[in-house]
Amino acid sequence: MTLLGSISIPTSPWIWPAAALVAAAVALLLWSYRRSPRIGAAQRVAFCLKLLGLTLLALCLLEPLWNGRRAKSGANLFVIVADNSSGMNVRDLGSTKSRGDILQAALQTQKSNWLGTLADNFQVRQYIFDSRLRRTADFSELAFDGKASAIGTILRTIAERYRNRPLAGVLLMTDGNATDMTERSYDLAGVPPVYPVLVGRARQQKDIALTNVSVTQTSFEDAPVMIQADVEVCGYAGKTVAIDLIEDANNLIERRQWAISGNDVKQVFRFRVRPEKTGVLFYSLKVVEMLKDESSAQSEPSSEATLANNQRTVVVDRGKGPYRILYVTGRPNWEYKFLRRAIREDHHVQLVGLIRVARREPKYDWRGRTGESSNPLYRGFDGTDDEQTEQYDQPVLVRLNTRDDAELRDGFPKTKEELFGYHAVILDDVEAEFFTADQMDLLRNFVAVRGGGFLMLGGKESFQKGNFQRTPIGRILPVHLDRLPKEPLAAQIRMDLTRQGWLQPWARLRDNEQAEQQRLSNMPDFRVFNRVRAVKAGATVVATIGNEQTELFPALVVQRFGKGRTAALTVGDIWRWGLKKSEMNDDMGKFWRQTLRWLVADVPERISLLTALKSDQPNQPVALRVHAYNRDFEPMDGVSVVVEIRDPEGGKVRLTAEPVLTEAGLFEATYIPRLNGGYHAHASVADAEAIQLGTAEAGWAVDLEAREFRSIRANRPLLEKIARQTSGQLIEINELDDFARNLPARSAPITTAWVKPLWDLPGVLPAVFLLVLICFAGEWALRRWKGMP
Repeated sequence: MTLLGSISIPTSPWIWPAAALVAAAVALLLWSYRRSPRIGAAQRVAFCLKLLGLTLLALCLLEPLWNGRRAKSGANLFVIVADNSSGMNVRDLGSTKSRGDILQAALQTQKSNWLGTLADNFQVRQYIFDSRLRRTADFSELAFDGKASAIGTILRTIAERYRNRPLAGVLLMTDGNATDMTERSYDLAGVPPVYPVLVGRARQQKDIALTNVSVTQTSFEDAPVMIQADVEVCGYAGKTVAIDLIEDANNLIERRQWAISGNDVKQVFRFRVRPEKTGVLFYSLKVVEMLKDESSAQSEPSSEATLANNQRTVVVDRGKGPYRILYVTGRPNWEYKFLRRAIREDHHVQLVGLIRVARREPKYDWRGRTGESSNPLYRGFDGTDDEQTEQYDQPVLVRLNTRDDAELRDGFPKTKEELFGYHAVILDDVEAEFFTADQMDLLRNFVAVRGGGFLMLGGKESFQKGNFQRTPIGRILPVHLDRLPKEPLAAQIRMDLTRQGWLQPWARLRDNEQAEQQRLSNMPDFRVFNRVRAVKAGATVVATIGNEQTELFPALVVQRFGKGRTAALTVGDIWRWGLKKSEMNDDMGKFWRQTLRWLVADVPERISLLTALKSDQPNQPVALRVHAYNRDFEPMDGVSVVVEIRDPEGGKVRLTAEPVLTEAGLFEATYIPRLNGGYHAHASVADAEAIQLGTAEAGWAVDLEAREFRSIRANRPLLEKIARQTSGQLIEINELDDFARNLPARSAPITTAWVKPLWDLPGVLPAVFLLVLICFAGEWALRRWKGMP
């Protein structure tokens, strides 16, 4: 506490007699002590004690004044701010009342004298706060239902609101668990003195909490979704808690039990899930104490400090498909057969085949039959119209699994609209001469602009043997084709994962390292391999191929290219993998499914909906961004976009997304979530004639109180730092009466002077006489002890 005061001695007729008395006393003392045979430390101390006593007696002849400054009554403002967040509902260990109850009791005007004392000396302004600051007359609005404690924000708001006004300070009544500040990083420059009042205890509380919940999606077939959560338990040693994973709020997927061994422990739990449904899915994680029989979760009233941090919701977007992949091969082969067999189990991947069964032949004058102009290889097939069958100067192509008769009728797509309808393209055993220059440029744009996936398999006419070097297709490959390395010394070579490959879930087929190593050791030898010189900068080698007698060459290489991704599988006889044993055939099928899923995982759709929080603070709007492209994947303007949102309680809201002027084809709407749980958004795009052009969906999960209950201990260190940085002081809640009485004596913008006789202050004069007596008695005792005259 800073007291504004000083001692002054006014002009008095007694000043000269007092000075003379002190001078005479000094002279007599010097004459008396000079008689001593030796002058040591004891003599000097005794001399000083007697001189001090005589000086104090001389001072009593004068009339010193105690004067200073204090806050002028009613001229200064003082702000009282009370925390209205839901964190105040925490009940501290050993307490029968919540922090909110304690705060309300301290603010009751009929019981709190300190409020009246402050009002007698200051113009008091009263506020409550959670995520924002609100004025209150008597704190009756305190409901402790706020989703945040924006302490830093409200202090800066007060400083701005009362700038250039005589604000003496801020009384901040809270538990200190700020949602917008950290103990290491915050700026309170310009904030007036803050006097935090700590409500609650800083020690550990009895609690079970879910923290740091995250979702990871991969192309791993057995468990494509991994949900991870940290569980923190305090005060439950010897108990058992249950961690439940629930789908759609009522479908229990998995339950884990954890026997608590310590008083304050933390454990990481991972749930691996293979959803049967597609699209936007919501999962809930819930942790509770188990009953004594450990057969069900606790349903009776809990002894926890709070239950608000026991449940979290996460969102998983599995997409809806179908994902269409165009497979182009220069000759019938076994690879296509095993590919089709593998994706029978994946109904969301469609493999469209374009297979050349005969190369282009020169056109002769001789025909197979009289009057026949078509290629006799097509004789006997359906649709034998001479105008629609392949001619001699064209390759013989077979289309498989097409959407209709028109798809791929003219061979490989020649326009954006045709090619951009696919999500990925696979080339196998087909040379560069199969494509025109425009088609190769189109395929390059398919990856770079449309964001599609591209994979080249290692057939006998792929890579350099297919003359793809220095072509647009060669430029999108993740490997260099300009020079070949030396020939391998052995005919049989084996495949193995690299260090980076072990980190790719889609490249692994087992869920543990030992089983994966065993699988790799049992793989068969391969004989068809396209040797490449090196990989390009930024590419990742997932697998290598070779043996003990040869150097290792890249076997599976991937990279990002523009908006899409490309891959090169340099082995040309992967089908050998599935011929040895049925188990290996299953592994090969799983490899193809995971690889194809990876290839199409991030390919954008024509209509896409993305959600993003505009701020990491609670109660902030969510930005709903809709990208709309036409069939050529060019931005669409002049369309209407409507977004329908379904909240956790089933309520629906329809919003109109407005165009974003800085980016063509982008539309945005904002929505502020008010409830905890999962939100589902569905966007529809229509043209000027109200004809629907496409739809998209997305989801997000909201836990408005996640930051609020990140810690339930009262945060004394943070409040002490706030007080220290603003030149305030931390106040205990039972010290409010003393604080209110002493506050006018602290520094304030507007003060008034006061003067009091020093001897009129209670206890000052008796204290002076007592000190004089102590000095004389000490001097006498010291003289007797040392035998001085």
